[in-house]
Amino acid sequence: QVEFVESGGGLVQPGESLRLSCAPTGSIFNIDIMGWYRQAPGKQRELVARIYESGTIDYSLPVKGRFTISRDNAKNTVYLQMDSLKPDDTAVYYCNAQQRTRFGYLPIWGQGTQVTVSS
Repeated sequence: QVEFVESGGGLVQPGESLRLSCAPTGSIFNIDIMGWYRQAPGKQRELVARIYESGTIDYSLPVKGRFTISRDNAKNTVYLQMDSLKPDDTAVYYCNAQQRTRFGYLPIWGQGTQVTVSS
């Protein structure tokens, strides 16, 4: 079974940048929406940004203007460039892919990568 694997997390200081990547472990088809979610300790998982196969993009308000999502449709890979990071951005970041099937959309989650913003 194909999985998605995130990379690029780490520990940075406020104001610094990180770039997350999420790629499949094998061949996979019919991926429509790809996105990033995050979950901070004691909080629910929340949408950070998502990008449709068509190129339409949504950002959550806390990250708009600081984060940039992009994707490589040929590789089914999604990226998240995070600039001007703040301590409130500290969370586990999860990649999500929505695969079109004849039964509807099938969500596929990555294992998560830790992002810590601290001085």
